[in-house]
Amino acid sequence: MARKKRGGAHGGHGWFVTFADLMALLMSFFVMIAAYSTQDQKKMQLVAGSMRDAFGVNKDSRFAGIIEVDGLPTADKVKNKRDIPPEQASDHTAPPTVDLDLDEGIPDHGYPEGFGLAAASLRQAMQDMSEIAELSKNIVVSPTKRGLDVSIVDQDGRSMFPEGSNRPNELTRRILEKLAPTLAKMPNRITVTGYTASEKPGRRPPAPPWELSAGRAISVRDILAQSGVPDDRFASVTGKADTEPMFPDNPYLAANRRVTVTLLSEAPPTPAGKGLP
Repeated sequence: MARKKRGGAHGGHGWFVTFADLMALLMSFFVMIAAYSTQDQKKMQLVAGSMRDAFGVNKDSRFAGIIEVDGLPTADKVKNKRDIPPEQASDHTAPPTVDLDLDEGIPDHGYPEGFGLAAASLRQAMQDMSEIAELSKNIVVSPTKRGLDVSIVDQDGRSMFPEGSNRPNELTRRILEKLAPTLAKMPNRITVTGYTASEKPGRRPPAPPWELSAGRAISVRDILAQSGVPDDRFASVTGKADTEPMFPDNPYLAANRRVTVTLLSEAPPTPAGKGLP
């Protein structure tokens, strides 16, 4: 009697079913671990970057700001200019909303009342000049107890005035001419103050500090007046030499050489005949 050849129910490949079941169990185990684990965002970004490179995807999102890294303005206007804490920052733009007034976030900035819009307007006037990007560190807009300061500041390797001269560089003149129309629209009185840096011991100043600081303040005042700021808006034009450095710990820094235009925080003058009884 012929013997029947014994064989598995699956043609000798029964181990394959067992192996497939094991792989399914392992996959379920790994999925469960991933579901209950906390994802590390940095690692996830690295993985995403690796996947993007592996599949040849190269798409960078660029969100327009007022001045981009390359210095070219890409946004037409400021809608809501407020500082966002790092913990609330996002890589994505917010959905379109109703335009907010620029003055809405002013108390958080510490601006005197009514000066937030002035600061935004002055910054916008500067940002409209594409060549201003290289001078971003030379122009400082800041609130003070007196009002709003707009300072034209020297930096190492870049001076806004030639050494020893009270006449500004051509680019400095163009900046002042650009700011003048915005200043002319504001009711506040204006002061212009010039400052110099201290000279290191043994080095003679290129010009007498008091005369130089006063002369530069007068030059700035003249350019603003010629560009549309009324004469009666100027409350004072003074030179203070090196008596009030911006950096008291290092009075020799180039940044102490500056001319500051201040919009005074004060009550508007009372019209004639409208005084208190």
